[in-house]
Amino acid sequence: MPRRKTYHVTPRTDGGWNVKEENASRASSSHDTKAEAIARAKESAKKQALGQVIIHKQDGTIQTEHTYGKDPYPPEG
Repeated sequence: MPRRKTYHVTPRTDGGWNVKEENASRASSSHDTKAEAIARAKESAKKQALGQVIIHKQDGTIQTEHTYGKDPYPPEG
C-alpha cells in the first residue's frame, strides 16, 4: 500500500508562505500569498496516489486539511 504524501502550507517570518513535504529539511516552494501556496500544495498532493494538504494559520496552528486519492479505510479483508 502506498504511503500518504503530506504537504504543509506554513507561514514564513517575512510574511510569505512555504509549501513543505512532511519530514523534508527544506521547503519545496515559497510564495508571496497563502492562496498561491495552497494551490501549489493541492496540485502536488493530487499527483500522488494518496496525498494530503495541511494548511496552517499565521500562528502555526492547523486551519484545515484536505486528502486526495483512494482512502485505504476500511481495509480490505
